[in-house]
Amino acid sequence: PDITVEEEKVSLPLQAMCGAIFDAILVHMMNTVSAPDVWQSLKKTMVENLNRQKVPHTLDILENVYGSSDIITLQEVSGSLIEQARNRPLGQKFWIVAPGSMDAVRDQNSVIFLAKETFPAGPSAEITSLVESSFEPGVTVPVAQGDILAITAIDRDGIPFVVASFHGDTNGLATKPVLSAIMKAMASDSSLVTHKLVFGLDANTYENAKPGKQQDVLEWGKHYVSYDLTSCWGDVPNPANYTTFNSRTYLQPQLNKACKKSDKRANGDVNPKDFILFGKGDFKVVRTWKDNTGEKSYIENMAFPTLNFPSDHGILATIVKPITSTSNA
Repeated sequence: PDITVEEEKVSLPLQAMCGAIFDAILVHMMNTVSAPDVWQSLKKTMVENLNRQKVPHTLDILENVYGSSDIITLQEVSGSLIEQARNRPLGQKFWIVAPGSMDAVRDQNSVIFLAKETFPAGPSAEITSLVESSFEPGVTVPVAQGDILAITAIDRDGIPFVVASFHGDTNGLATKPVLSAIMKAMASDSSLVTHKLVFGLDANTYENAKPGKQQDVLEWGKHYVSYDLTSCWGDVPNPANYTTFNSRTYLQPQLNKACKKSDKRANGDVNPKDFILFGKGDFKVVRTWKDNTGEKSYIENMAFPTLNFPSDHGILATIVKPITSTSNA
C-alpha cells in the first residue's frame, strides 16, 4: 500500500536488473581471486551437494543411521522431502506426519516420524490448533504457519503420548510461549492429562543472548523445569554445548552477516539451540549425543553444513528409559 501501481510495475524489472548486477559483481570477485576453471568447478560441487542433493542426503542419513528411532522430529522441512520420504523405505517404516495446514509460502514445516512398530495405529489426532489457541491472550507470538506440529498417538503398550515438533523464530522469542501453550493445552483437555510429552525442537536459544532481543539458554532451562519437564541435556543446559556452527561469506546478499574465515568462530552462529523435552517423572536419559557428520559423531569447532552433512543444525538424539519400566524407548 505504500507504493503506487506504477512503482509496483517497474519494481519487477528493477529487481531483475539489480540481481544481474549483483551476480556480475560476484563473478568479477571470483575471477579476480581465482581462475574460472577452479572456482566454477568448486561451485558446481557445492551446488550439487548442498542444493540439488540436500533432500536425498538428508533422507539417506535418516534411513541408514537413525532408521531404528521410535520418534523423529524435524523442522523447516520442504514438501519435497515429505513426499520423497513417503516413497522411500522410510515410508514403510514410519508414519510420516505433516501439519494439516502446510506452509506453502516458505515451504518450511515441522514434521514428525513415528515408528510403525512402536505406534502401530499411527497418529490419533493433530492438536496443533489447540496449542495455538492456548497462547496468552493479547500476546503476539512470532510463529509462522507450519512452525508447530503437535499430535497424539498411543504406543504398542497402550501408553498415550503427545508428540510435538517446533521451529523457533531466529531470536527464540516464541520458544517459551509455545511450550507454555502446549502445557496449557494438555492441562485444559481432560483427554490429554495422562499423555506423556515428547517435544523435539529447534529452540533458537543463545549462549550470550542480547537481553530482551534473544532467548537466553539458561532462562529457557528454568522455563521448562518450571513445568516439571527436563531435557536430554538435563535440567540446566550447558551454554557452551553447541548444536550450530555456521557463518556467511561475502558471496551472498546479506553482507551485514558476512565475515572472514578467521572470524567465523567469533562472528558465526555458534549456539546451543536444539532440545528434546519430556516429563521429569516419565523418563530418564540413558544416553544423548549430537551429530554433525551423519555418523553419530560431532566434530567440535567445525563449521557446517558440509558436503557430507546437509543441515546447519546438528542432529540431536537421545535414548530414554521409562522410569516405571526397565525397557528402553
